[in-house]
Amino acid sequence: MDILNIRNVVKSYESKVAVDDVSLNIPQGIIFGMLGPNGAGKTSLIRIITTITRPDSGKILFDNDPLIEKHTEQMGYMPEERGLYKKMKVGEQLLYLARLKGLSKQEAESTIAHWFDKFDIKDWYNKKVMDLSKGMQQKVQFIATVMHRPKLIILDEPFSGLDPINAKLIENEIIRMRDEGTSIIFSTHRMEQVEEICDKIVLINQGKNVLEGDVNEIKNTYKENLYNIRYEGNINVHFEQFGEITHKNDNSITIKCDSSQKANDLLKWMIQNGALINSFKEILPTINDIFIRKVEGNI
Repeated sequence: MDILNIRNVVKSYESKVAVDDVSLNIPQGIIFGMLGPNGAGKTSLIRIITTITRPDSGKILFDNDPLIEKHTEQMGYMPEERGLYKKMKVGEQLLYLARLKGLSKQEAESTIAHWFDKFDIKDWYNKKVMDLSKGMQQKVQFIATVMHRPKLIILDEPFSGLDPINAKLIENEIIRMRDEGTSIIFSTHRMEQVEEICDKIVLINQGKNVLEGDVNEIKNTYKENLYNIRYEGNINVHFEQFGEITHKNDNSITIKCDSSQKANDLLKWMIQNGALINSFKEILPTINDIFIRKVEGNI
């Protein structure tokens, strides 16, 4: 079951095509990474999903129904440029935003108390937003985004300004909501975060969907037969017969095997020549490696 179906969406601004015939599906209950270089079209696509702008052509379904403005009541959107009222008190602001999302006063107060307790920020209620650090504001913005329990949450650089402890706190909440069935679109430039928490990704470049799929499947698709082997013993025969050596010392070798060679043959040969294998690991490309190579047109 998909929460969002995007079909052949196009959006232009004067002579620039910002979104160029993009199609993708976002299932329920996953963390979906939306990646791309600056100016690739990610923000334009997010603005269409949240009905801030409309596509020139194409179709979007939200929970199997044609997307309309009312569906945004079931979304939570945290943009990279934060939208809190700086002179307003934190508690009053969250109460106001919760009521806008359809919560009763009692529901809003209970929900805010729950999040303040969870994030250990009970003493922030009467503080003005302008008196909070960037990281503290980020936590308040996150609460504002999720407190109405939306079906779809869109997070644009959600960890910006957070120290490692608070970043982990937010990450745990994102994973918990995913496990409870919420769909999350996660837009970021930090690829290590993508590998850590995303289930699927899409790479947008020059307005087009150039790569989409399960994170692990993509990494396996672009693997290069690269292996690291740690061993004991002296091996006199050259490793070059198996492929390109990218690193070697007395008890470790990293080798990119030729397409005609199998890792099992390499291991068998090493053992036959007196090596004791301590560890064997295939090195998969990182999402960052794939991202750069794809954008530069090298794959």
